[in-house]
Amino acid sequence: MVVIAGPCAAESETQLRTVAECLTRLDIRLLRAGVYKPRTSPYSFQGLQDEGLQLLHDIKRAYGLGIVSEVMSVAHLERAYEVFDCFQVGSRNMQNFELLKALGQVRKPVLLKRGLAATIEELLGAAEYILAGGNQQVILCERGIRSFDPATRNVLDLGAVALLKRLTHLPVIVDPSHATGRRELVIPAARAAVAVGADGLIVECHPVPQQSVSDAAQALSLDELEQLVRETARVAQAVGRQLPCPVERAA
Repeated sequence: MVVIAGPCAAESETQLRTVAECLTRLDIRLLRAGVYKPRTSPYSFQGLQDEGLQLLHDIKRAYGLGIVSEVMSVAHLERAYEVFDCFQVGSRNMQNFELLKALGQVRKPVLLKRGLAATIEELLGAAEYILAGGNQQVILCERGIRSFDPATRNVLDLGAVALLKRLTHLPVIVDPSHATGRRELVIPAARAAVAVGADGLIVECHPVPQQSVSDAAQALSLDELEQLVRETARVAQAVGRQLPCPVERAA
């Protein structure tokens, strides 16, 4: 199984280095950090843009981590190609068909998140746009769907994970951070995702979660990230899988 972890948004070199050191210690080899941020309000923090690209480039070289980050347009794709190792398509862009077509022409993995209210058929149709372009490296991501209940940010559809594993050959990962929107629910949701058969997790963490410029309520502390790895490693072992960090090291 794969674990992808890091802050919602790249904020500073110090923040990224602190997170990168933690990931390295936990044998997590993929860092997530947004530099292009789609926000509901145009007045919210939109990411560090090109400055953030340079920060991620430097962290990548210093720690040997793979970079997973979102692109929202073809222009972003072109600028970030040499830095990002996996292009994330966020839920709001799941049906940005011109972007999907462009990603079909690249030869790097694409992490495709399910839309806010997308059906399974619509998610697979979006994936087909990328596959039809010739890029076979598509990763599906269940990140929760919108419902009537504001108690959690979204509703984590674990049944969809099991169904997607039957309907397609593509790997399926889960984002328990966006699915729940609440820090105290992320680890239980991650355990459940591993148990149901997810191929990986993408999780938000921050050195000081309360100070995160984006999605502070759902970001784990670095100690909590270690707890997540420890607990999900045991669940993975119980269902015949293995996280990067072996159970005996996580104990």
